[in-house]
Amino acid sequence: MATEAFAPAKINLSLHVTGRRADGYHLLDSLVAFADVGDTLILSPGPEIRLTVTGPHSAGVPTDDRNLVWRAAQAMGWSGQIQLDKVLPHGGGIGSGSSDAAATLRAIAGQDAEVPLETALALGADVPVCVLGRAARMRGIGDRVAPVALPALPALLVNPGVPVPTGPVFNALASRDNPGMPDEIPAFETPEACADWLAGQRNDLQEAAIGLAPQISDVLQALGETRDVLLVRMSGSGSTCFALYPSMKAAHFAAYEIGVSQPDWWCRASVLS
Repeated sequence: MATEAFAPAKINLSLHVTGRRADGYHLLDSLVAFADVGDTLILSPGPEIRLTVTGPHSAGVPTDDRNLVWRAAQAMGWSGQIQLDKVLPHGGGIGSGSSDAAATLRAIAGQDAEVPLETALALGADVPVCVLGRAARMRGIGDRVAPVALPALPALLVNPGVPVPTGPVFNALASRDNPGMPDEIPAFETPEACADWLAGQRNDLQEAAIGLAPQISDVLQALGETRDVLLVRMSGSGSTCFALYPSMKAAHFAAYEIGVSQPDWWCRASVLS
């Protein structure tokens, strides 16, 4: 029997790089939220793993064991046909492949079963928080994930169509030992309050990513010039940037403005939670 799974975009509202272990893994402190836009997977059990990818961002996506979806199915001892509808741009800092893998793990495990942390973490640092699939604080190498209560955050996600590989961004970091977020994250009642607090946080990968993909600066500037914008930042290791707004009306208006001026950019108004 086929199972459908949704893989939402993961947005790093903040991303502090706080150290690096002897084995090369970076230590992070990040506030993560998830959008209501994402990829869709349909899993049908069968004798062997087969993966097909369709959708606006299917080009160049591997359909063998290089794909995290395939590896997630293998890790769970599952086989069958997986249809992946690729809506999210890859290499965009919004956990596209990690969210797909997490959705696969959740679908195979079933609603009432937990996905083992070691299984998720073996697929990537973002996979455990994507398995949770709701606002959370992610620390360590992605192994420490704690849910966080956030208000619904009206947002606009924009990607200029330039994939940015994660490894070179980390390699370009000027500093790997930076302060984390405060010990306690406040209870925010409004998007404005959340944006005000986030303004005091950072994405430590943003400048390094801009050095590799200067188009990110163009996106940040365009978002910063939209009406009623509360906060503008890059997500993850790039190249998707986001802006927060006081209402979905403001987010949709900004999406229209940017869509008209930059029709080749990927642009989605969304609610983060």
